[in-house]
Amino acid sequence: MRSEHILIVTITSHHEIEDSGFVWIRSALSTAVLLVVAACGNSNGVGVETELLVSAAASLTNAFAEIEAAFEEANPEVDVILNLGGSSSLREQILEGAPVDVFASANTSNMDQVVEAGEVGSNPEIFARNVLQIVVPSGNPAGVTGLADLARSELLIGLCAEQVPCGDFARRALANAGVTPAIDTNEPDARALLTKIEAGELDAGITYLTDVASTEGGVDGIDIPEDEKVLAEYPIVLLAGASSPDVASLFVEFVVSEQGQAILADHGFASP
Repeated sequence: MRSEHILIVTITSHHEIEDSGFVWIRSALSTAVLLVVAACGNSNGVGVETELLVSAAASLTNAFAEIEAAFEEANPEVDVILNLGGSSSLREQILEGAPVDVFASANTSNMDQVVEAGEVGSNPEIFARNVLQIVVPSGNPAGVTGLADLARSELLIGLCAEQVPCGDFARRALANAGVTPAIDTNEPDARALLTKIEAGELDAGITYLTDVASTEGGVDGIDIPEDEKVLAEYPIVLLAGASSPDVASLFVEFVVSEQGQAILADHGFASP
């Protein structure tokens, strides 16, 4: 930094001696000042980054990890930080004042509560859709064939907690089928349930098709009949308290863009 100051002093002294070279010297001085500013802003050789805090439903884990990488590649000055969990838990964090820039929920009801609380800085937009599957350990050792099997008391059955979108949707699907499940555990989010199924700790559960696909054979999925299915819609929004609204808006635009939608499709999500 000291050398840049010496450069300015030297040029200023030269200007006082040679007025005929004023234009050239003024340009040189401007350049020197820019060098000083650049050095001050980057004294450690590292560019200044903008952190973008994105709270997203756990079922988006793999897709948003890829979206994060693609967005950061296109915007190298931005560091996306993902906060993944059950949509109801993320909603509560936001309502309690957590510093969040973007919220992506696995259902509209949690988003509606954030909107009603005046916490949004734009209109929520549906960016993806998902459906449920019955999920069983690889090889289906309990011989589960449909929703009716989740009422078998001899099986270990898990669902997402009722307040979590995948738990709410699962109970709606079971109600559509007229089944009262014999639930042994309620998990905090879709990924927690999936982990127990994959480990063989449970005989069956219900989660999203995209979660089943994410294990690449670690679990088996069983389709739910069309008349019993429940469609999950995923909204995304810029929050009113975003520290960098322009960057947050860029991220939302990226998610709904052709590139973002292609990434989501690769992970099994349907377009809105």
